[in-house]
Amino acid sequence: MGQTLLQRLGTLLYIVNPKTSSFEHADDVPNYVDEAVPLFVAFMTLEAIIRKFQGKNVRVNASICSFGIGILHEATVFLSATLMFFGYQWLYKFRILDLPWDSLYTWFGAFIFIDFCYYWIHRANHEVNLLWAAHQVHHSSEDYNLTIALRLSIFQRAASFGFYQPLAIIGFPFSMVIVHAAFNYLFQFWVHTDLIRSLGPLEYVIMSPSHHRVHHGSNKWCLDKNYASVFVLWDRLFGTFEAEKKDEEIVYGLTDQPQTHNAVYMEFFYFKHLYQKARSMTTWKDSLKAIFYGPGWSPGTPRLGDPATFPDIKAPRQKYDPPVSLWLALYLIIHTGFIFLGQQTLLHYLPAASWVTIVLALFCIFLSVAVTGGLIDNSWWAAPMEAVRCAAYVTYAYSRPVTGIPIIDSIVLTCFAASMLIWTVHSVQHLSTTWKPSQKLSKLE
Repeated sequence: MGQTLLQRLGTLLYIVNPKTSSFEHADDVPNYVDEAVPLFVAFMTLEAIIRKFQGKNVRVNASICSFGIGILHEATVFLSATLMFFGYQWLYKFRILDLPWDSLYTWFGAFIFIDFCYYWIHRANHEVNLLWAAHQVHHSSEDYNLTIALRLSIFQRAASFGFYQPLAIIGFPFSMVIVHAAFNYLFQFWVHTDLIRSLGPLEYVIMSPSHHRVHHGSNKWCLDKNYASVFVLWDRLFGTFEAEKKDEEIVYGLTDQPQTHNAVYMEFFYFKHLYQKARSMTTWKDSLKAIFYGPGWSPGTPRLGDPATFPDIKAPRQKYDPPVSLWLALYLIIHTGFIFLGQQTLLHYLPAASWVTIVLALFCIFLSVAVTGGLIDNSWWAAPMEAVRCAAYVTYAYSRPVTGIPIIDSIVLTCFAASMLIWTVHSVQHLSTTWKPSQKLSKLE
């Protein structure tokens, strides 16, 4: 049964009724995250409008990149979620306690333990270089707004493997773990904003936008701080808490910020860096340390590296901000919507789809997101590839339904046909201005 609007709002703040969010079987648990997607879009739109009225910049290029990363994350959720909880139900057979699924004690116990586990998941993602290769995607935005909540790597859920499984040994039912993992994730959405400055005394107990802004900073004093999801008490208890400073501006993004808005590049570039670092070591021991120690580690330093050698980044730092014209911004927004529609269609038909269909659909989604990022970056290959992508869709969808809704299929097909024409003409014009046969021939003579 679907939730009411008020109930969906409640899930974003962990204000939920334990009785209506307790389930005996895991298959009965609603997809709380999927149901919250319309609220995500609504609040991100509202935040952008407020920022405009306040005279603050709203960068379309960075926002489109965030949406692209979010689409990739959700398109692969059926794979990553399986790895995230792999083995849980088997371990549950060896549970110490037999906690009832419909007990308030079980519900609140899971609430606290899931948040405790998440603290260590998040901390490990920052302190183990292999896990950071996935998690750095979330820190890749140089802005701080609600769209950052969408920046989750396709490997992020898989990087949580092994942290929730001990709850099975304690005796928490799998259904209860799924419920609270979803609520814990949704709670993190609203802290990604700079519109809320302070929550007052509540900030001694719970995570707030102020605390999380520190976590996303690349200033030296911000690094590896404030890991908690709901209860910031974990950070205070384990020595990783840092309050926001009123006299120093936070610089958002990575310490070595990639100069791109290509979401697919963001997903994979750090793995290449990780490989190169491991290969550069002179011993196998150091190569393993390069992978499993902290991102800042180097030979002869502590496990997490020597803070004295970390870059001391201060504001202002110039952002990577390629210009996006109004028409291109509208085009990117429309086609990002189409990509999202394709991702939702894939998940809808997933149970009955063959592996060949799934692989092809994922390839199309990844290609579409990559080309979108290429258009933002003004990459030389992006325009002709966009023409090819649109032509491929027109060829495929001309004689067969895609979404199963005729009016939507017709609208999408028409838009793709027009897009194919636009980028084909653009590519031909660009080629004619950059390649002059007379000049080429004169160089050969």
